[in-house]
Amino acid sequence: MAVTNGHDTVHIPVIDISSANEQVGHELLDAVVQYGFVFIKSSGLGLDAQTVNQMFDISRKFFQSPREEKQKYRMEKNVNRGWTAMHEEVLDPETDDRGDPKEGFNFGEFADGKAQQSLPAVLQAHEAQLSRFSGLCRELAMKLLELFAIGLKIDPAEGGATWFASRHERSKGPSGTILRILYYPSTPTPSPSPIRAGAHSDYGSLTLLFRLPGQPGLEILDPSHHWVPVPVLPPGTETDPFPPILVNIGDLLSYWTGGLLKSTVHRVVGPSVGVNGLEDGRTMEDRYSIAYFFHPCRDTELVSVPSERVRERGRGREQGRVVTAIEHLNGRLAATYGWGTEEVAAG
Repeated sequence: MAVTNGHDTVHIPVIDISSANEQVGHELLDAVVQYGFVFIKSSGLGLDAQTVNQMFDISRKFFQSPREEKQKYRMEKNVNRGWTAMHEEVLDPETDDRGDPKEGFNFGEFADGKAQQSLPAVLQAHEAQLSRFSGLCRELAMKLLELFAIGLKIDPAEGGATWFASRHERSKGPSGTILRILYYPSTPTPSPSPIRAGAHSDYGSLTLLFRLPGQPGLEILDPSHHWVPVPVLPPGTETDPFPPILVNIGDLLSYWTGGLLKSTVHRVVGPSVGVNGLEDGRTMEDRYSIAYFFHPCRDTELVSVPSERVRERGRGREQGRVVTAIEHLNGRLAATYGWGTEEVAAG
């Protein structure tokens, strides 16, 4: 059983990716091989404090809507879009039979600035902003995939820096990519359970996570099987006008690279245990976050990556039936929501 490490925080590297060069690619790769997480800074991609804060404002407006209104847009079976209610999602089914005390709303990909799903009026009014934010996240995720490929020294004859990114291009078909806004409501009394999002790893290629200063709670499981908190503002960034974006590797990209890139188990806890692991009995305050889950095109075959560093792992996917991206995603969603293994609708 994992236990909370009483005082330590994990020292996840902060890397500036404004210059997409070989050195940055190697630094990024080393970070995710060791931690599965990395903080990134980047200028020129359009993601700034104002843009992110606007998204949090939109999120608050939606989650403050009457339940009856949100209910109209509830996520349906095998359609990974729409609203999820309190305790509906079970991220850690082995230890949790109650479900996570949070709400969420999933957006599939946008086309020509328009959502490809029905939206409640409060979100419809901000469709252009939502679409722009989703597009900016996509641009950043594509840049990160190119840097990972550079770090892996994929043979240019095999695709080089574009090996991963080319398999995520929208022109090649739909994907399971999801933009998600999340709300963890406050509790008026100390909660019997500090867990706000159960222990899990993410499903896709990579995740971009946006959090608000003063709203901690994220913990990762370190190699010694201890839970350690991840700060919103890592050391040295406390006065930055725009906090660094937290990036983590998903199960699919880990599988794709034979486990070289690490998909780290993580969870969200409330202050009833606190970030220092003490059961202090404080109440849980409202917490908001935004996650962008980036997936390859659904029919992408997860063949072994043509990288010597991946081959050295000795765990390539050369034998047996090759799994597709959508098959990989379907299995994970079925476990989380109790769905069958039928095909999930495209994002």
